[in-house]
Formats: sequence, C-alpha cells, structure tokens
Amino acid sequence: MTPARRAAYDVLHEVGASDAYANLALSKTLAGSEMSTADKGLATDIVYTCLRHRLTLDAVLGQVVDRPLGKVDPRVLDILRMATTEYLYLGKPPHAVVDNAVRLTQSIGARGATGFVNANLRKITSTAPESLLERAQRGLSGDAALEVQYSHPGWIIRAFRDVLGPAELPALLAANNEAPRLTLAARSIDRSDLPGEPTPWSPWGTYVKGDPGAIQAVRNGRAGVQDLGSQLMVLAMSRAEAPEGRWLDMCAGPGGKAALWAAMAPGRVLAVEQHPHRARLVEQAVRGTAEVEIGDAGAVTGTFARVLLDAPCSGLGVLRRRPEARWRRKPSDIPDLTQLQSRLLNHALDVCEPGGVVAYATCSPHLAETDLIVEDVLRRRDDVSQEDAGALLPEVPEASDGLAVRLWPHRHDTDGMYLAVLRKSE
Repeated sequence: MTPARRAAYDVLHEVGASDAYANLALSKTLAGSEMSTADKGLATDIVYTCLRHRLTLDAVLGQVVDRPLGKVDPRVLDILRMATTEYLYLGKPPHAVVDNAVRLTQSIGARGATGFVNANLRKITSTAPESLLERAQRGLSGDAALEVQYSHPGWIIRAFRDVLGPAELPALLAANNEAPRLTLAARSIDRSDLPGEPTPWSPWGTYVKGDPGAIQAVRNGRAGVQDLGSQLMVLAMSRAEAPEGRWLDMCAGPGGKAALWAAMAPGRVLAVEQHPHRARLVEQAVRGTAEVEIGDAGAVTGTFARVLLDAPCSGLGVLRRRPEARWRRKPSDIPDLTQLQSRLLNHALDVCEPGGVVAYATCSPHLAETDLIVEDVLRRRDDVSQEDAGALLPEVPEASDGLAVRLWPHRHDTDGMYLAVLRKSE
C-alpha cells in the first residue's frame, strides 16, 4: 500500500463522514505530506475519479457484494470504491488492486473485513472492465441507464435536459466526469508573462499544468486560478455600456472576478462578501485595488453604474471540479436558493443607478435559478429591460441562448455558467 492510497482514503472518509469539500480536504492532506509528486497525483486521481463515478461504482459493486451496500461498513465501502476505481478507470493491474485494498483495510483497523474485501475484489478483477460496466447497465433504459452510465442523479439529468435538450445531454454528462484544465487569469500583469497555452476568448487566461503555487505570479497575487467561464463573465460586463461611476461585485468571494474588474477600474470597485474567511481571500486577490466590505450583499447601500451579481446557486455547472456536489445537492435545495437569488437581484437593481447595468450570473444552468429568476424580475418591475448578453461575447461560439449567454463544459471547456444583462431605465 502506497502513501497515496492512504491519503486518498483519508480524504474520501472526511468527505463522506464530515461533509468536507474534497478540494479543501485534499489540499490539506497533501500540503502536510512528504509524498512524491507521482503519489500526490495518484491520490488526487483516486479521490476525484471515485467521487465522479460513485453511482457507477456502486452499481458495479452491487453486482457482486452479497448485501445492500448501505449495510457495508462505510470505511470498507470507501476502500471497495477506491479499488474498483483503480481497476475500472485508472488501469491498475488486478493483483495490485486487490493487494493494496487488503493492506489498506488492515491499516484502518478493519482486519475483520479483509476476507470480505479480498473476495469481492477478486470477483471484480476477474471480469473485464467493459463487461462489468455493461452488466451494471443491463436491463436499464432511459434516465435509469444514464444515471449508471454517467454517474449523475436522475434529478440533475432532468434539469440539464430541460435546458439543453436530449441530443447533447450525453456529451455534457461525460464532460462532467473529466478533470477540468487548470486555468490562470493574469490580474496585474500581461498574459504573456504567464506560462502555458493562451485560452481562447479571454485576454487574461492561460492553461497550465502542475502546481499553480509553484508559479511566481500566483504566489505574489499578480495572477490567480480562475475558470475561463468566470473570466468571460467579467469580460462581458466590461464591454457593456454604462455611465461613469462606482462598480459593485455583490458576492465577491473568493475574489477572482473582483481582481480582474479592479484592474480595469482601480479604486472604483466595491467588493462585498458575507463570509469573513472568503472576504480575506477577496482582499488577497484585489491587493488594495478595490474596497472590500464584509456583509450581506442584499443590504449594501449607495448607487453603482455597474453591478455584478454572481449569485449563490446549486453549483450544478461546476460538477467537474466539485464532484461531491452531485451527491449532496437535492431538489429541495432549489426553492431556498431561488428565493435568495431573487432577493439579491432585486437589490442589485435597486442600487444600480439609472442607465446602469446589472449582470446576473450563476454557475448553474437550472432553469429555476436562471431564466425563471430573470423573467420574474422583468414581470414585476417596470424599470428594467433585458439586453442581448451574447452581443457582448460575439467571439464565443454557441454561447447565445435567447438574450442570455450559457457556457457549457462540453461546448466551451468551461464551467457551466449563465449570464443575463439587465439595464436600469433612465
């Protein structure tokens, strides 16, 4: 058993038992480790692949385990999922998969389960991966087959179909199971000063590999990790016509959008973040070029020419990088989120000065969090009109959806993002 597998197990156990965020738990575990770069990479691959494919893994395990998986010791189930991940998706040899899993079972103090782990993994690894996956889907059709094939809960599949339609749905689900490329944004330096391949469409972005913390510009705050989709939200808002005046970033944490905005209009940006620890991240990102305020964005006072509301949402557009969210979010979460989104958007319009512009963005494609929010605001207010957001990003193909913009992992290699641009009447 390598240290990588023990590290991966510890992270998965923390995610499952304590609702930890995988990226934070993994970062903490690896930061204090003396593991080699290769072992850190293996631990990362195991954690994220296991979380992304959990439903598929359980369907495969359900074919061989002689009891409901809910009755298996959660510690042992994590080990079975890890080992099956290595066999199905990471191409590890059968004997090593079984041996490492047995050793890991012993190391966590579950010696009594070693025979159970050994027997079930021998059944798994005696069958070709393709046959295991085919058997897990046998007899299923429709959404039930998609759930197992692509490891997404049915309600999320239906929410995606409502927006995207059926033809592209498999491509989106498959893209959500791929690791996103690491993307940087140049904040106070030129993009040419960053390593890596320039991104399309954004003037700030580059694709890089490896540890971003090893890049000097990231360490000193002159660049930061930021998905291409988030950069494009800022780019669109920078192109919208608006009066001279202050700019407001309403839900600013962790600060990437505020930092790009503040580079365009130093001293004119107010970044509001409710949570103190995220507000500190905003301060680190803007490096004194913007004012940072801790508080409820729905209570901010003053008037602003431009308002950016990247609203709290279900996060269904970022399942590539936060795979555990697909197992934590529930349909019952949506009503509370939409109530908050509606309140914040109405307040954004209240503090927007006449002739000013509000950008409403989410990292969720769910209709209830996007089009329906905007439609409700337009129906209830007579001082607002919606403008063509796609006209602000003409270089991005297949991004316009009516007057809104939608970015998709499978189309644009970005997080799934939505943008509506609203104009306050003069």
